Amino acid sequence: MPPRQGPLAATLLLCLALAACGTSTGAAPDAGPSPFTADLTGGKFGQPLPAVTPAELASFLDGADAFRKQEVVNSGLGPVFNQPVCTQCHDSPPAIGGTNQRLETRYGRRLADGGFDPLTEKGGTLLHDHGIGPVQGFNYGPEVIPPEANVVAARRTQPVFGLGLVEATPDSVFQALADSQAREAPAVAGRAATVIDLGTGRPAVGRFGWKANVPTLFQFSGDAALNEMGITSPQFPDEVCPQGDCSTLAFNPQPGLNDPDGRDIERFTAFMRFLGPPPAPVLTGEVKRGSDLFAAIGCAICHVPVLITGTSSSQAFDRVAYHPYSDFLLHDMGPLGDGIEQGDARGTEMRTQPLWGLRAQTRLMHDGHAVTVPAAIAAHDGQAAGARDRFAALDPVDLAALLAFLAAL
Repeated sequence: MPPRQGPLAATLLLCLALAACGTSTGAAPDAGPSPFTADLTGGKFGQPLPAVTPAELASFLDGADAFRKQEVVNSGLGPVFNQPVCTQCHDSPPAIGGTNQRLETRYGRRLADGGFDPLTEKGGTLLHDHGIGPVQGFNYGPEVIPPEANVVAARRTQPVFGLGLVEATPDSVFQALADSQAREAPAVAGRAATVIDLGTGRPAVGRFGWKANVPTLFQFSGDAALNEMGITSPQFPDEVCPQGDCSTLAFNPQPGLNDPDGRDIERFTAFMRFLGPPPAPVLTGEVKRGSDLFAAIGCAICHVPVLITGTSSSQAFDRVAYHPYSDFLLHDMGPLGDGIEQGDARGTEMRTQPLWGLRAQTRLMHDGHAVTVPAAIAAHDGQAAGARDRFAALDPVDLAALLAFLAAL
């Protein structure tokens, strides 16, 4: 069990993380107090968080069953969709909750005045590459990119390890990170995405998805159920209109709410909420030196090593330090951005990708085009260009240490 962090300790750990971010160049700093706690998962992927109660563990296991549930037409699949079961995107080595690196397609139209048209009337921004096929009176086929689209982007499906810890982190932590970056490193400062929490109807900090456009795991689950599988639920009651043509829904064989009480959405949520994070790296020897260099060249400004959850009635989430290597903020990535405007994010903005579990990834960047860590770093642009250039300038010994650290994540 990780040690509990009181309010003062929580503040100290956050300050330590930000202090590491403040070093932008020069030699690796001297080793100082370490914010790292005991590993939360016993060195294994796919384990539940420690300190879960028997009831929470039962919810986790039941949720894993729901995560493996194969949707069919009679349960509400479609009429257009991407996969019929969560595990077709999120069950890959090293464990359930990982990713098979599946690519999905987003599209829209950049207007002459610089505005963005999501082409909703043409089915945008998410392309559904499967249809349920022939039903009485109609044939639902896969969608196609409309000719009006002049922005087309691939999006790689992401692992869902440790997301309950991210959800349990107060909005104020992400806002404080943005404020600190604005003071200490304004050229690379990110911003917290502001989106609507459908559960409360109020603005909240977005933290899930490539564009940080979702604030809670329940909303994340419902959004994915609708947009990836075509399953409607109380927060997402409206079926996706195939290729934007809502008239075709007259032939939908399951027109009512597919999950009327949101029970399956709750089950998906419970699995992700209690799923532990990737094992934390052991910071010794060359790996420790690489960690120091990671901060020294500015990578840790955005890829923050440690965050801390807030107070919680659940011991599994009560003031726990965890190590996502992300600030979960939006940063302007310049040409590296995917051009899609989604939620609060502009076309050049992307949420900082968490680096935990990096060693299990075979494709990198939002579109999966990089297959090695150096290639992924070389592709960084916009606000990340400085860190990219300092990485490129490392001598062979320092480069080897930094890559050893990244390989341990």
